[in-house]
Amino acid sequence: MTETRTPGRVRPPRAPRSTGGEPVNIGLVVIAMVIGACQLFLVPLLLRVDAAWGWLLVPLILTTTPFWSLIHEAIHGALLRDRSRNDRVGRALAVLYGSPFAMLKVGHLLHHRYSRVRERTEIYDPAETTRLGAAPAFYLKLLGGLYLLEVIALVLAVLPAAVIRAVGRRVEAPDSVGGLLLDRVAQPAVLDRFRTDAAAIVVVHTLAFLAYGAHWWMLLAALGGRALIISLSDNAYHYGTDLAAPREAMNLRVPRPLERFALNFTLHDVHHRHPGLRWYELRERFDTEGGHYHLGWFSAVARQFRGPIPLR
Repeated sequence: MTETRTPGRVRPPRAPRSTGGEPVNIGLVVIAMVIGACQLFLVPLLLRVDAAWGWLLVPLILTTTPFWSLIHEAIHGALLRDRSRNDRVGRALAVLYGSPFAMLKVGHLLHHRYSRVRERTEIYDPAETTRLGAAPAFYLKLLGGLYLLEVIALVLAVLPAAVIRAVGRRVEAPDSVGGLLLDRVAQPAVLDRFRTDAAAIVVVHTLAFLAYGAHWWMLLAALGGRALIISLSDNAYHYGTDLAAPREAMNLRVPRPLERFALNFTLHDVHHRHPGLRWYELRERFDTEGGHYHLGWFSAVARQFRGPIPLR
C-alpha cells in the first residue's frame, strides 16, 4: 500500500492490526503494576528485615524505559483496543509513574505535532541568548529536570482553570509548547481527570514514603534514578536532527534483546513517521522499509552533553 500525500502532510498507510498483541500487552501491564507495587510497598517491608534489600531498587528502576513505553502505548490509544479500558490502564500506570496521564498525553501529542518546530530542547537563538546562558536550563532538564517538571506539575491540580490559562499565557513562546500544554490541561474534561489522578499520585506516594520510614531516602534516590533515565532518553532521539524535517527522528541501535525490552521504543524514527503503529509492529515496518540506525543509543545519549546548539 502506498502513502497518500497531501500538501504539507504525509499520511502513513493504515497500521496492520495483530490479533495476538493485546494478550501480550495485558501481561506486560500486570508485570508493570507488580514492579510498581514492589518498588513502592514491598521493598520497605523487606527493609525491616535487612537494609541490604534496598539494592533491589536498582533493577526495578532499570525497568523505567519499558514502563514508560507502556504509558506511551496508552497515550496513542494502542495499548488496549477498547479506548475506555486503554485510558483507565494508562492512568493507573501513570499514577505509579508519578505524573497524571492527562498531562502526559497532551504533552506527548504536542511533541508529535511540534517536534523540531516549537519543541527543540537543545536549540537556542544567538539573537536572544548565548550558549553559556542557554546551558544551565539545558543541562538541568537533561539531568533529571524533565521528569521533575512532570512531577512539579502536580501543583496545577489545586489551581483554578483561569489561573492555569494565565500561567500558560505567561510562558507562551514560539520555541516552546508549554503555553499550549497548560491551555489544554485547563480544559474542563482534561482538568477533571488531571485533578483526580494528581490526588491519587499524592496519596500513593505519601503512603510509600511513610512505608519506607527511616529509609525514605532510598525511595527518593530511586525516583531520582527514574528522573535521570527519563530525562537523558527523552531528547536523545532528536538532538541535533534537521529542523526542516519535523516528522523525522532517529532510530538508535541497541542489542536486539534490549530493543525488545524497551518495546522497540528505540525505533523512534519509524514511530514518528507511523505513530499509529503498535510497539510490536515497529520492527516489521523497520525491516520492510529497509530501515537503518542513525546512531547507537549510548552514543546518542552521550553526545547530548555537547550542550545547546545555536539556531541557524
